[in-house]
Amino acid sequence: MKAFRLDELEAERAANDGAYLQFLRERNMSVGLYALDAGAQDPQQPHHQDEVYLVVSGRASITVGMETTEVARGSVVYVPAGVAHKFHHISEDLRVVVVFSPPES
Repeated sequence: MKAFRLDELEAERAANDGAYLQFLRERNMSVGLYALDAGAQDPQQPHHQDEVYLVVSGRASITVGMETTEVARGSVVYVPAGVAHKFHHISEDLRVVVVFSPPES
């Protein structure tokens, strides 16, 4: 078993001065913590993997392809591989657990 605490992952991510911290990598998936502060721009480009986002805190909108929805704590969003997507209108610091399958390259 591998177990993680979000507060510890957030501290590690912040200490490394990055928006993204991959904290688990297995044969069929990888998992990370993605952080965007209120008002930030999301620099993401489409990925080669399917993704699932689980919003653990914050508020924003996300556009996936041509669809847009608002997200907040508890929101879960699936993004198919190769589809353009971005968080925007980030009104509260956003923290998102990201699952990639297969693992992120």
